[in-house]
Amino acid sequence: MTAATAWLVGLVVQAAIPSPASREIVVDPKGEVPTLTLGLRIARDGDRIVVRPGQYHEPTILIDKRVTIVGTSGVVFDGAGAHQVFTVTADSVTLRGLEIRDVGASATDDRAGIKVIEAKGCVIEDNVLIDTFFGIYLSKASGCVVRHNRLRASGKTEALSGNAIHSWSSDHLWIEDNDIAGHRDGIYFEFTTAARVRHNRSRSNLRYGLHFMFSNDCEYSGNVFEGNGAGVAVMYSTNVSMRDNLFAHNWGSAAFGLLLKEISDSRIEGNRFAGNSVGLSAEGTNRLIVADNDFDRNGWAVLVMADAVETNFSDNRFSGNAFDVGTNSVNSATRFRGNYWDRYTGYDLDRDGAGDVPFAPVRLFGLVVQQHPPALILLNSFFTRLLDLAERALPVLTPPATVDSLPRMAWTREAVP
Repeated sequence: MTAATAWLVGLVVQAAIPSPASREIVVDPKGEVPTLTLGLRIARDGDRIVVRPGQYHEPTILIDKRVTIVGTSGVVFDGAGAHQVFTVTADSVTLRGLEIRDVGASATDDRAGIKVIEAKGCVIEDNVLIDTFFGIYLSKASGCVVRHNRLRASGKTEALSGNAIHSWSSDHLWIEDNDIAGHRDGIYFEFTTAARVRHNRSRSNLRYGLHFMFSNDCEYSGNVFEGNGAGVAVMYSTNVSMRDNLFAHNWGSAAFGLLLKEISDSRIEGNRFAGNSVGLSAEGTNRLIVADNDFDRNGWAVLVMADAVETNFSDNRFSGNAFDVGTNSVNSATRFRGNYWDRYTGYDLDRDGAGDVPFAPVRLFGLVVQQHPPALILLNSFFTRLLDLAERALPVLTPPATVDSLPRMAWTREAVP
């Protein structure tokens, strides 16, 4: 267990242990405590508040005590389209089993179903948030857990839509097993460090399934980002790990499975890129390792710009893509080694599993399309086959650095030595 994980576990355990004097307060529309606002007024640190079924129409509920709030089936808190529902300012607050609805859009205020402000060790789990401007908003939060929540919105424009899970200037977060759809961005991080984002599903959002900037030392694993307007964007960050994610069906003129911009000292491993306009785009990357990924049936599997430095692709599978690799310069510094290419037609006389003839994944016709996009209508024409034959016979325009010197003859999960 790493030090960061142990620190986070300690916070969560502390939040789960009630104080010796803890009580249970029952909120019931027909009972002695008819509103959660009243329940919080009489609560003390460490108390547990159980909310009985009903429709609750209350002003913004401020949680400034260390309490656990648990909803039973049929509990609905309604923002009436006018205000934020929950504001959390106390440490070690737990919100569980609540349904939160109808937080209206605002041009001046980032209203949310649940907003955590400068608090530590909070747990937000097993909630349903429907048509909230922002869903769960973490501002200067630390050691918080957001898991098993379902967030749905029906925004039509980016300007009038917020993000499902939004983090600003926070650290040591766990974002896990959430189901997200219909927001501007599914998950948005800015100035967020040491976060773990695992096993979430973010789909059909207006802009990005995941979008983060200036967020270092974060891990994203086992997530599904599918059918989002522009895919996933990762910008201006270092020490990023993205493993075993699915980037699928992000299709459009400006859509990417994964867009990397100004990313350093990071690893993209074991992911699947399927059916995207561009599977992976790398711009301004530095010391980036892209290994053991599956690029399947994309328009462009990979686009790497000339300013991608020490960016290395190894042990990846390229299959069924219209174009495997594209670049904007014959002086590209990106390196390819030991990848499988379904277009490779070489031979392996020494039977070591690697082709004896290098493979150039940048097609001459691909360079033509990048300069003149309308030429794409000739993709399957006799003309493009002639260009491919000419390039193989006289590879004068293919960037030398992008040539794979050890192309695989067959696909396996074992790395090329």
